[in-house]
Amino acid sequence: MKLNETIREPEQLNALALAYMGDGVFETYVRYRLLVKGGVKPNRLHKAATAYVSAKSQARILEKLFEQNVLTEQEEAVVRRGRNAKSGTIPKHTERSVYQSSTAFEALIGYLYVTGQEERLDDIVAAALTIAEGKEGAS
Repeated sequence: MKLNETIREPEQLNALALAYMGDGVFETYVRYRLLVKGGVKPNRLHKAATAYVSAKSQARILEKLFEQNVLTEQEEAVVRRGRNAKSGTIPKHTERSVYQSSTAFEALIGYLYVTGQEERLDDIVAAALTIAEGKEGAS
């Protein structure tokens, strides 16, 4: 899905650029998950997707990932960069801290994607989807 192109020094990318990429990657995973679950009506799919991709949901996912001690030191560093990134605008009905955590989560997803860590990306996204669906303690 990368058109056989590589990004030079992906570790040096701006955190907001990583978040931009991560937003699109996570959205793709969410859309696929919803289709697997049998969703077919675009309006319903869009509404269902917001349970996963909203800033509040992504902030909660990141909080749970930290609670579960899932992230490596390098991933935590990327999250810190994403959280500290200076965004020009914050959506009206979103608290700054929630938006910063959401951006940090997206930066993590973008980082894993652009560095080609596909298996790790799958693991983190699987955990994120489980958290978003409220199944994180169920076994």
